[in-house]
Amino acid sequence: MQKYEIRDISLAPLGHQKIEWVKNNMPLLRGLEAEFVKNKPFEGVKISLSVHLEAKTAYLCKVLKAGGAIMSVTGSNTLSTQDDIAAALVEDGLMVFAYHGATDEEYARHIEMCLEVKPNIIIDDGGDLVGLIHGSRPDLGKEVWGGCEETTTGVIRLKAMEREGVLKFPMVAVNDAKCKHLFDNRYGTGQSVWDSIMRNTNLIVASKTVVVVGYGWCSRGIAMRAAALGAKVIVTEIDPVKAMEANMDGFSVMPMKMAAPLGDIFVSATGCCKTITVDHMLTMKEGAILANAGHFNCEVDMADLEAKCVEKKETRPNIMGYKLSNGKWINVMAEGKLVNIAAADGHPAEIMDMSFAVQALSAIYVKENYKKLDNVVIDVSDEIDDQVSRRRLKAWGIEIDKLTAEQEKYLNSWNL
Repeated sequence: MQKYEIRDISLAPLGHQKIEWVKNNMPLLRGLEAEFVKNKPFEGVKISLSVHLEAKTAYLCKVLKAGGAIMSVTGSNTLSTQDDIAAALVEDGLMVFAYHGATDEEYARHIEMCLEVKPNIIIDDGGDLVGLIHGSRPDLGKEVWGGCEETTTGVIRLKAMEREGVLKFPMVAVNDAKCKHLFDNRYGTGQSVWDSIMRNTNLIVASKTVVVVGYGWCSRGIAMRAAALGAKVIVTEIDPVKAMEANMDGFSVMPMKMAAPLGDIFVSATGCCKTITVDHMLTMKEGAILANAGHFNCEVDMADLEAKCVEKKETRPNIMGYKLSNGKWINVMAEGKLVNIAAADGHPAEIMDMSFAVQALSAIYVKENYKKLDNVVIDVSDEIDDQVSRRRLKAWGIEIDKLTAEQEKYLNSWNL
């Protein structure tokens, strides 16, 4: 099989530099790498990975390879792949099929090429590897033991497959681990989304009205950071409990049809489609800025916008302006794709250190237990969450208390 398909191998030196930087700021993965070199938990195991192909993902790939894995790698978004990172991984002996700005057809080909190794374990971000195996190429999944899913959108797809009884192998919902969604989704998304918006627009956030679509963990982080930057925050929701949470966290809550005329910046992070439609856009202010922080570029209805706009032009790098039928212009960031990684560098290294530690340990769990697992979506074990959190506290130099024997007995008794 072909070993790689990338843009330019000569870009590798810059890629190595980026990977070394994140490695120096990812102590959990460094610790696992040292253990994997000795123990080789993945000796001879074929792993296909589709995650945003940037430096932090690259270091995870190198850690798995250090554990003996045969790594086949692709990206999970056509704009998030960094060509220098892809080149560095090829130089390090990994199979890589990805380049920045791939067409939809090229992206689909790279997903397929990544699976041609016929993996034992899949590490997915959004479900494209699993989707291909369950769709047009079931032959590529004949040796799969199971896998791990990184993000909310992918878990939603997996649970739909489980409900329909079509899931062919067990998948660990890494996204739902406490050491993932409580930190990656909230603090990582919150910081990286505003990093992208601020660096690409060069506009102030303070004094503006920000509309956050949804109030899951990602949206919580986005709203929290917007408020900290001085914005007035409106949240739109469909879940009454989450709407109550947003209200009690101090944010205005209303339907999108009411929020659309008020917002200056709109950020959607729901995992659903068409949360911001052209009808909403027609009521927005001149120059409103729209961004998507969900996995796929359907949260902002880009297909309908492209069909109905009167004119469009690039207003800044990574920002496209669209003139609507009412004469107003609105601005969409990163083609409506995942704004924090398609138009910036994604989550901070320290955050992804925890998420990818969960990934690596969950992959070991799949390898060691797949023969007795049902073909369902599996929660990350409490033991893995506990191990990752204790490694993180140790890296911070933080100690915590421990229950005494008397306290353990008290907590486990009913007859007090």
